[in-house]
Order: sequence, then structure tokens, then C-alpha cells
Amino acid sequence: MIRLTTARQPRRQNLLSGAGFAIASAMSGLIGDAGAEAPAASPAPSTTGLAPLKGRAPAIFIGHGSPMNAVADNAFTRMLGDWGRALGRPRAILMVSAHWLTEREVQVSTTARPETIHDFGGFPPELYRLQYPAPGAPDAARTAAQALAPRVAGIDAARGLDHGAWSVLRHMYPLADVPVFQLSIDITKAGPYHHGIGRALAGLRDNGVLIAGSGNVVHNLRATMRGQPDTLHGMTPWAEEFDVRAKAAIDAGDARALMAYETLTAGAPMAVPYPDHYYPLLYALGAALPGERARHVYEGFQAGTLSMRCVQWG
Repeated sequence: MIRLTTARQPRRQNLLSGAGFAIASAMSGLIGDAGAEAPAASPAPSTTGLAPLKGRAPAIFIGHGSPMNAVADNAFTRMLGDWGRALGRPRAILMVSAHWLTEREVQVSTTARPETIHDFGGFPPELYRLQYPAPGAPDAARTAAQALAPRVAGIDAARGLDHGAWSVLRHMYPLADVPVFQLSIDITKAGPYHHGIGRALAGLRDNGVLIAGSGNVVHNLRATMRGQPDTLHGMTPWAEEFDVRAKAAIDAGDARALMAYETLTAGAPMAVPYPDHYYPLLYALGAALPGERARHVYEGFQAGTLSMRCVQWG
């Protein structure tokens, strides 16, 4: 079932709004080599385009972290640039971001020219001036909506790109020349539903559509550690143990364990107090094909407890 709808964000524990602005502001000084001044460039500079991605597009998961990564020059953002160049230019990107949540249905954006959404507060003014003017992909978006039948799928013709999408794509595809569309997360559903959506969309990869989930395996903003440098391991047992256990389950292809994240470790309630940032992993995992082994493109933590793990299938 496909229908035209108006985007509506559900009530949620969104720590980048309301009282969370103070936490977000504190995080703005945590990220690598970003520095006090954020350059107002849009998009990041690049001198050449990329060759088209050949064959089936992969499915990937990106740990996006703070919006400040959009302007940071650190190991994580440099990896994103290398990753984009290694992948090549896909026909389109389907982005499932932790920052587009809906209730009791999934929505697909068919916007032809999506705006850059600055969906955060308490950050330097320069960050709000950034634009990522990638075109939309209305035809690919409608194909994605059709693939979700008989699930309820809404078509949102006005949705822009939230920072879970553009803050990482700005480094991966700095020319903003790859069409991008987004898929919402029905936050009322449990893990198996989200994994199933990824499986339903896997066929898009054969048409050159890169399926990307953008969130964080471990994400608890109230427990981040201000001023801590980037580290390979989490600085609390609950963050490190959950990330290690998730990696082991990813490597084993243990979708059942990953869908039941609440029981993955004893510290799961601290590692994933709200599943908005975790669920994008399940979409990428679901879009992986039998026999495709996971490759951990990046491992590490920012702010002590924020896992920046990035994974590729295919």
C-alpha cells in the first residue's frame, strides 16, 4: 500500500532537541580535529568526479556521531572520503537515518531537490550554513515504496536530507552529485520488522542503489565523556562490551542476536537506551545477501562511549 502523506515526527527521546541541546552543545567540542572554527564550505572541496560504481551496489552501515563530524578533519572523516572513492559513484543512495522516525508506517522521500535539514541545536553558527545540494531520486524512491508492499508505505514529496545523511555524505561524495532519497524508521516496530524492511529492499542493489544505514551501534548521549580524544575502544565496560558483542554477531551473520539487541549484553540498556540510532544497522544487515561477509571499514569511539563502527556487505 502506497499513499501520499505529510511527514510527522513521533514523540521520542530525541537528545538533539529540547533539553538535549545542552548535551549536543557539549559534544560540539569533542570531535577530533574540528577546532573552534568550523569552515562554512558547501559542499567539501573536490577536484574530480568518481567513476561509476560497477556491478551490484553494497549495503553499508555508517556510525555518524555528532553533527560536528560534518566539518571535522579526523581519522573518521578521512576514512569516509577514502570509502566513497573506493566504492565509486552509485546510481542513487537510499539512506535510512536515525533522524527520520515515523509511527505505524514507513515513509519514502520522493523529493526532487531535497533541502539540507539542520536538525540539531547548540552548535557553531557555521554548521547551520552548510548545504548539501544533492538531487533526489524520485523514481528509485517509488520503486522502493513498491518493494515494501503489502506494508504501509507513505510517500513524502517534501522531505529533505537530515544530518544523519548529509553529514557523512558530505565527506563520501563531496560533489553532492549522487541522487539521495531517504526511508523513515517506524519506531513503533521491533527489530525483526526493520531487518525485514532491509531484506525487502535488497533487490535495489542490483540496480546500483547503495543502501546505507546511518546511526551508531552504541549511542547514549547522556553518558558521553566531554573532552576525551578518539579511542579504539570504549571507555566504559558497557560501551566496549556491547560494541564487541555486536561485532561478533555481525561477523557470524547472527541476525537473530542483533535483532534482539536488548539481550545482547547485560549493559545493553546503557548502550542502547533508545533504538533510533541502532535500528539503521538492521536495515543494512537485512539488505546483505547470503554469503556476503561483513567488512568493518572503521572501528573506534568518539567522546568515550560513542561507537563509530562502520560496516560494508558486498
